[in-house]
Amino acid sequence: MNSFFNTPEEPMKTEHTMNSCTLNIAVENSFQSLSDEEMLLLENNLVVVNYKKGEILCKQGTLASHIMYICSGLVKIYMEKEGGSLILKVLPAGNLIGLTALLDNNNVFRYSAYAYQDCKVRLIDIRIFKQLLRQNIEFASQVINLLCENQIQTQTRFFAFTQKQSFGRMADTLMCLSNNIFKMDEFELPLSRKELAELTGLTPESVIRILSKFKSDKVIGIEGKIFTILDKEKLQQISEYG
Repeated sequence: MNSFFNTPEEPMKTEHTMNSCTLNIAVENSFQSLSDEEMLLLENNLVVVNYKKGEILCKQGTLASHIMYICSGLVKIYMEKEGGSLILKVLPAGNLIGLTALLDNNNVFRYSAYAYQDCKVRLIDIRIFKQLLRQNIEFASQVINLLCENQIQTQTRFFAFTQKQSFGRMADTLMCLSNNIFKMDEFELPLSRKELAELTGLTPESVIRILSKFKSDKVIGIEGKIFTILDKEKLQQISEYG
């Protein structure tokens, strides 16, 4: 079973902190409820695909033939409509894409997914995934928990969008990147300023201004694409009250 989750490129990690931009849930717990025979069935009905940075993993409105498990990389989940798009969350390794496609008689992707980095993804046949849900109550219960946590994450994100000012939104996003995605206080950010603006619901000009203010106040350090959280307590305070 461990071979399904742990790859040399990206070991599975389960510790997480709730923030609005992502929900790094312990997906591994769901699959641990499968028997050896069920896990073998799962592994015999999946393929591993490598996506390059900038490639689309799935397109909103298209038929979902697979549930996706992210082995390595960083993925943007977003919804599209005429005139623009809305980022729902950012997912690091150890997360699933496409659970909303499990809805009976409407198994399409409800959102699109884009590779922020090179990604390795396991594509699990959705028919096998549904079969395991029907025959393993514990597995089904765990997947329901994942869906509920994703709902909480979405609500948290839109609360931030409607209730927090621009500095609070940016602080919230930086805390999320540090705690949930990179799991370190110093990290290389693969997002452009425009992408960071999309994630925070701000303009690129506002993002540049706020980052400059955070840097001058010694809350963060920025050297090119390398971000360092210098004062995490103050950044958390800005996230909560900004």
